[in-house]
Amino acid sequence: MKKLLLICIALFSLYGFAQQKSCACCTENHQAFDFWVGTWNVTNPDGTPAGKNIITKIEDECVLRENWTSAKAGYTGTSYNFYNAQKKQWEQIWIDNQGASLHLKGNRVGNQMILQSDEVTSPKGQKYVNRVTWTLNENGSVRQHWETSTDQKTWQTSFDGLYVKEQ
Repeated sequence: MKKLLLICIALFSLYGFAQQKSCACCTENHQAFDFWVGTWNVTNPDGTPAGKNIITKIEDECVLRENWTSAKAGYTGTSYNFYNAQKKQWEQIWIDNQGASLHLKGNRVGNQMILQSDEVTSPKGQKYVNRVTWTLNENGSVRQHWETSTDQKTWQTSFDGLYVKEQ
């Protein structure tokens, strides 16, 4: 009987300990980009397929991982998105299967996540910045608008995709 009582006490103690595990990334700031989580069909402005994107939370809810597959055969990419509490900003690291990478940073403003790169130089020597804005629409879809600028006054669209969740 004593053994059974000790086992029960030990089990309840372990249960209580498990319930006390803290969630390092459960703050409002860490959850600001959660509207992007899901499996998405992405279309261009003319309605043609752009690709499929799967956004999942990993590393105990601390990181959003993006897995992009273009509708054009042969192009894929992955990004890691996280809230950097020390810098008080969101960051994205993008890497694709063509050898390109991109580092963006910024924050959520209203229903938009706005991330921008530092100034980069193109292979032709032109300096520019990237800005990507994800807008949560009222119907639950998300618009991703990627722009570039050489002067940060005029912007050129590089990608404009509408994300609709798979049913």
